[in-house]
Order: sequence, then C-alpha cells, then structure tokens
Amino acid sequence: MSLPALPRRTVLGAAAAAAAPVVLGLSARAEAAPTSASAAAPSAAALPGGGDLGANVIVFDPSMSSASIQSRLDQIFQQQETAQFGTGRYQLLFKPGTYSGLNAQLGFYTSISGLGLSPDNTTINGDITVDAGWFNGNATQNFWRSAENLALVPVNGTNRWAVAQAAPFRRMHVRGNLNLSPNGYGWASGGYIADSRIDGQVQPYSQQQWYTRDSVIGSWLNGVWNMVFSGVQGAPPQGFPNPVYTTLGTTPVSREKPFLYLNGTEYRIFLPEKRTNASGVTWGNGTPRGTSLSLSQFYVAKPGVSAATLNEALTQGLHLLLTPGIYHLNAPIQVNRANTVVLGLGYATLVPDNGVTALKVADVDGVRLAGFLIDAGTVNSATLLEVGPAGTTTDHSANPTTVQDVFVRIGGAGAGKATTSMVINNRHTIVDHTWLWRADHGSGIGWDTNRADYGLLVNGADVLATGLFVEHFNKYDVQWNGERGRTIFFQNEKAYDAPNQAAIQNGSIKGYAAYKVGDNVTVHEGWGLGSYCYYNVNPAIVQHNGFAAPIRSGVKFHDLLVVSLGGQGQYEHVINETGSPTSGTSTIPSTVVSYP
Repeated sequence: MSLPALPRRTVLGAAAAAAAPVVLGLSARAEAAPTSASAAAPSAAALPGGGDLGANVIVFDPSMSSASIQSRLDQIFQQQETAQFGTGRYQLLFKPGTYSGLNAQLGFYTSISGLGLSPDNTTINGDITVDAGWFNGNATQNFWRSAENLALVPVNGTNRWAVAQAAPFRRMHVRGNLNLSPNGYGWASGGYIADSRIDGQVQPYSQQQWYTRDSVIGSWLNGVWNMVFSGVQGAPPQGFPNPVYTTLGTTPVSREKPFLYLNGTEYRIFLPEKRTNASGVTWGNGTPRGTSLSLSQFYVAKPGVSAATLNEALTQGLHLLLTPGIYHLNAPIQVNRANTVVLGLGYATLVPDNGVTALKVADVDGVRLAGFLIDAGTVNSATLLEVGPAGTTTDHSANPTTVQDVFVRIGGAGAGKATTSMVINNRHTIVDHTWLWRADHGSGIGWDTNRADYGLLVNGADVLATGLFVEHFNKYDVQWNGERGRTIFFQNEKAYDAPNQAAIQNGSIKGYAAYKVGDNVTVHEGWGLGSYCYYNVNPAIVQHNGFAAPIRSGVKFHDLLVVSLGGQGQYEHVINETGSPTSGTSTIPSTVVSYP
C-alpha cells in the first residue's frame, strides 16, 4: 500500500482473536442531588446564570418526524464532513424517548448526546456513523467528533465508528456490534471508549491502537499493535505482544465526565462521583451516582464573550458552559474556586490571541474541565493549559481535578505556537482522554512555523493519565517529573518534519524520547505505551529510543512498543538501552513486555 497524500499511519492487517464472554456491568443507583451553596444563584446586579444554549445547539424531540430530524442531521453533516479546519461547531441533543429510522453521520466538530440520566433513556433505532468516504476510505484524520449518553439499536446489527484521535465514545449503549474501521477496512488509528456497554462484539479490524475504560463488552475481535483495557468486563485476557492485549482488571481512579441532561423541562449538569478500582459502567441498572447542578448555576457563554466576562462569572460563583463556537481570549480564564465546572459543547474552541495561557486552575479541589479544544494562537504561548501553580504539594486525593476530552491543537488551522501545551502541577489530577497535537498537515505547519517543544509536562505528584495521546512535538512529547505518576495507554508519533538529525539532537542522544520520566523520579508506572516514527522529510534520521526513564526498581513499564512506519526513520531501542531496533520497511513493532 502507498502512504496517503497527507500521511499519518500505515496500517497492518489484523488477525482475529478468540472472543471473550459477556459479563454484566455494575449496578449503580443514586439520586441527582443539588450541590452546595458555593454555586448559588448570583444577585440581581450580577451576570445571569442559565439561558439559551445558542443557535449551534440543536435539540431534537421524539415528537418530531424522522424525516425532519434526518434532514437536519444531513444538512449539518454535509457542511462538516470535510471541514477539518473549518469554523463550524455543533452540539446535537436528543431529548429522552425513542427515535427510529435515523442515520446520524458525524463530521468534524460535531457532538451528539442524549439528554437522559441514563443512556437507555434515549434510544435511537438506527445508527450514529463515522466513516471515511471523504478521505478515500482512510479514517486516520477523523478527528474532533463525539457520541455520548445514547442507546443505539443499529439497523443491520452493527454500528460503524471509524475514528482517529479526539473522538470519544462515552456513556453509550450499543445493542449490537461496534465496528471501529472504515468501509473497506482502510487505514484507521485512534480510539477511546469509556463508561459504555457494547452488547455484541467490538470489531477493531484495522485500528492500530485503542483504549477502553470502565465498560462492558460482549467480546473483542482482534488487535493490530496496541489494544488496552482497564476496568472492562468482557475484555480479552492479557497477552501482549501476541495477542496485542494489555488488560487491567480495574482502573485505579476514575470520575466520569460531566454531562447535560433534562430533569423534566429543566436543564441540569450531572457530576458523576469518583470511583476507585472501578470496573464496568456507572449507570448499570439505574442512574449514576453523583450530584447535579442547575443550568442557572452556569454562565452560558457564547462566542464573542470576553475573557474578562468569563472571569467575572467565575468570580461571582458561576460555572462555565461553553456553547459551540470559537472564543478568542486576550487573558487567561482563571479557575480559582474549588469544584468549578468548565464544560464545553460541540468542541467549543479557545484561542489565546496574544501569547497568553488559555486557562489556569488554582491549587484547589475538584475542578472539572471537559469537552473543549484549545487552538494555539499565532503569538507563542509559554503554556496553553495549566492545572495548579508551580511547586504546589497540596493533597487533592479526596477530590481531584479531572481534565477530560480537553484537546490541544498547534497549527493546522493556521500558524500557531506554544512552548508547552499542558502543564499539570496539582497533585492527584486525572487526565482522562486528551489529544495534544502539533499539526503535521493543514495550513501553518513546518518545523519552526508551528513550533511546539513539549506536549504534556507533569510536575505534580500522584497524577494519573488514562488515554493519553500526544503527537509530533519538537522535543519531548511527554516530560513527567512528578512522583508516583501512572499512565494507562499512550499513543505517540514523533514529529514527521524534522529536517535532519541535528535538528532533534538531544545532547549526545539521538532524538528526544516520546515519553521521558524525570531523572529524579523514584516511582512511576505505565501500561500499554506506543511510539511511532515517520521521518518523511529525512528518512535517514535515527531515534535512540521511544521511552526514557531512570533505572530504579520503582519505575516500571509494561507492554511497550516502537515502530518505524514504512522505514521512514528508525529506533535503536524501545526504552533506555533495552529493546531491539526497528529495521527496514517492515512496519513491525519492536516490543518490551516488562521493564526493568
């Protein structure tokens, strides 16, 4: 096979593996109760809470005809199908009830969600489809779209969800099979499922890597390079590297993403509670455990609002609901109050215009950041997202901050620059599904044009990453300095566009590792981590290793791989001086099962 014109990953054929039995999910029941008075309604003179969700939030009702709903879905898809770097942003909401005869095809920057407390409150007898016809059957650029909180009964028994990065599938119930590859089994690379039940079989086919967390599946068909599971009932047993399954029985700490729902006619935002050593879905045989907030406790932001107004709303005690659109910021959004929620709909996008940091979180408990994209501006930002101030050691274990479906893009939609994308200083922070991407295609790209040295910098102790995607940074994609850090699933590509060996030279070392654990760290652990190189500008470039860490008994890695895509550059080792080099054009991974 030839590589695509806009290159991403070369896909190997997939061999089927034995299916695993169905295992039922957890039962979870709780009432949605109001939270404390910290988010009380503002005074008459203050900014208002609640209000209209804006023109790009489209709400469907079961009383509407299937034809009218389908027409609107098709209209949005036609606009968004190929708009990879466009400005359109859409949130599709379905009120509880049953809908039939629908095929919701999702294009770029389109999110579809049910408005019940449980996915089973909103059933679509039909499909939510992501395919790759727009890109000649190549699904490796199907970014920035999501499905959440719905039950599906696929028309032909199988729903197609052929996505790449930044395309979460959360709180979904598929009463059938789920196919993760495009029509024709073309190239596919990406993937994240959480808090979902797939009654039938999950069929990755050509998907190279995938992470599934706290879910229930009937069975899993196959794997290519790196299929990782934590807390998934019905997952295939541990087998890496053959078959390529990394399976943890539970997820150490998890707290599901906040979501919008209807309580009668009132919009509320549900805040799921923290779980430890979890497995299975949170919504089991009833509603999830947690609390809820009225929409009146949120400042409902619209594109065009200033950073000053957003910060005034936060100062008043309101949370933020970012409706779909693009928000230009001339100052950081400052989250200084414990338990603040910043929730985006329809890939709401924050753009720092003058080199500022887009959003900063103080050293406080329980902040929830979810569902938005940060797009670097043309003036270099030192950082784009900061969770906590430098040097903090406050214990947040009882009520950690969560960063979920928060994505970063540098370049692609135009020249953008940022030295470091995401900095995590607060202890116990959970980064649950992120894609930090220095663009390798689109506009405004080039080794120095969209310069971005570091993707994720972790200084805080006891930080957990579940579903970490970081790609193409000029130096370290991940630099982890905090103690007792843990990562479950990591997907990486080194920057394609390095002009020569000298450009990536790291002192005496050839290239910067994709994932670097700080030299002073004594305890760290990772499971299911992969790094790929595709040095297409200069295929002679050599990368010493994909992973680098101090050699200590407390620093442990499980199921690592590096791979050269088509021989465009090579790795000498997997981690430190361990692991065989990649070679030739075979695109066969070099693996290390356990380190040290």
